[in-house]
Amino acid sequence: MPEQRFDGPPPVPSAPPPIVGAIGSPTDVLARRAILVLLTLVLALFASTSLKESVLSDGIGVTDAMLLAIFFPLFALLAFGFINATVGYVVLTTGLHPGFRPVPRWSEPLQGRTAVLMPVHNEDVADVFGRLAHMADALERASAAGSFDFFVLSDSAADNEAEELAAWEILSRRSACAIYYRRRTENVGRKPGNIAEWLRRFGASYDYMLMLDADSLMGGETILGMAQIMDRRPAVGLLQTVPQVIGARTLFQRWMQFASRIYGPIATAGLVWWSGPEATFWGHNALIRVRAFAESCGLPVLPGQPPFGGTIMSHDVVEAALLRRRGWRVHMVMTEDTFEEYPPTMIDAAVRDRRWAQGNLQHLALLHASGFHWINRLQLLLGAAGYLASPLWLLLITVSVVQAVRGERGLMSGDSTGTVLFVTLALLFGPKLLGVLNAIADVRLRRSMGGTGAILRSVALDVPLSTLAAPAIALTQTIDLIGITRQRRAEWQPQNRRGDSLAMAAILPRYRWHLGLGVLLLALTPLMPLTALWLAPVTLGLLLSPLIVQWTASERWGRRAGAGRLFLTDVGVPEPQPLPILEGRAGRGT
Repeated sequence: MPEQRFDGPPPVPSAPPPIVGAIGSPTDVLARRAILVLLTLVLALFASTSLKESVLSDGIGVTDAMLLAIFFPLFALLAFGFINATVGYVVLTTGLHPGFRPVPRWSEPLQGRTAVLMPVHNEDVADVFGRLAHMADALERASAAGSFDFFVLSDSAADNEAEELAAWEILSRRSACAIYYRRRTENVGRKPGNIAEWLRRFGASYDYMLMLDADSLMGGETILGMAQIMDRRPAVGLLQTVPQVIGARTLFQRWMQFASRIYGPIATAGLVWWSGPEATFWGHNALIRVRAFAESCGLPVLPGQPPFGGTIMSHDVVEAALLRRRGWRVHMVMTEDTFEEYPPTMIDAAVRDRRWAQGNLQHLALLHASGFHWINRLQLLLGAAGYLASPLWLLLITVSVVQAVRGERGLMSGDSTGTVLFVTLALLFGPKLLGVLNAIADVRLRRSMGGTGAILRSVALDVPLSTLAAPAIALTQTIDLIGITRQRRAEWQPQNRRGDSLAMAAILPRYRWHLGLGVLLLALTPLMPLTALWLAPVTLGLLLSPLIVQWTASERWGRRAGAGRLFLTDVGVPEPQPLPILEGRAGRGT
């Protein structure tokens, strides 16, 4: 697994030519992307022109120039998401599926051998091995256990080794699949280093590897179908699934699970429609061709000091670009029975988001990498832009407040206010409306979410809740970005997957800046009454942020939401659960 270079001449492609029918022709995919980009630019230019004509009617000042410079990229990001969701809705409602689904498992026997890799780092042992037991049993029932070996790749502390070994011994005895376990004494390179070490030791024995996270769970039919796609299409290097959120206990988890289930399908369909063979990689719930990954994805250490240099943190998107550079096709597959869990509280989600923000900003240094496809460069840029948007939104609000206080014409007071506001709201809430329409039209999805009434009641809570939470999330991301620029490192700590309420004493230190900014906006209200009216959701969201965090962190309120038929996702469709590990047949280990 040689280390790759990002400079110099790109490596010679090594993938075989694609099989006809893998996805639309290159011309077709290019046309889709052109439509997406052109429509995005048209919407952004229309809104920016309307704003410019109003703002500059009394001359141009420094704040006017700042307002226009900030507005265009932010509006372009909104337009991009709206067009992507609209395309996804059209694709799903017309039945023109944007990609290919896994073929039925019974269509032909498997040709390749697959290693199922579960990297762990101080995780809940019973849950981790219970998920592995679930997947191993599903493969055994399909009479395919002989084609799959499981590996638990531990980077846990030495104190956890005994418990992990005990669970492995039980699981290996009860499973028809081979179950292997090893713990590294040094966590070199984090998860990418963990996988690279396995590849160099064992990779040559397998054709494919199923990459999981500690909270991943996948159905046997899905795993088998993906393996058959790999057998049939030798040019495909990676198949990425779109996991559904399960295991919700707190109100925050139930809310996020509902949002992903109702709004996610159209966004995913749009993404699959235009990404084609240059899809992205999310680091888990994906099947990968071992030879392709080994020859393409050896990650070097970036020059410079952390947090910008050093180990590549958000490695998955980079690995997808490296695979495509070698000629391998990377596809996203819309399929069922692929799952993950979500952090239990807004604070836990923010801690994870901090790591992602630093990793995605690292990608800006790789935009110039030799041989990358332009779509992969766009994906790297969009990942970083998603976090840079938060300080830009806050800067836009700041400029608007300054203009209002000084009595200048601006975003909130010009003749274009109505037009710009209407278009902005349409882009923000249009995808939500399309998601609701898609869910109501899909009989099975509608039933699993409790019916039309339950969906509408849940959306009626989701919209104001997400509106109030957005300012706090944006400010948290901005504070994190400031910390990153000050060379404060983000450490990869074990993720908290359980939680039931948070004490206000633990919340307030993290949200003191949010409260302070909310109080400031409230104090400025008499000086800018019209602008304050437009900014009321921002002010209220910041002032209520500690209460929203505490309320949504409660498992008790999560249960109440379920009892009140709010945020339902699994009516009549029980969620897959980790299995209790029982001793059984003899197994194998290292």
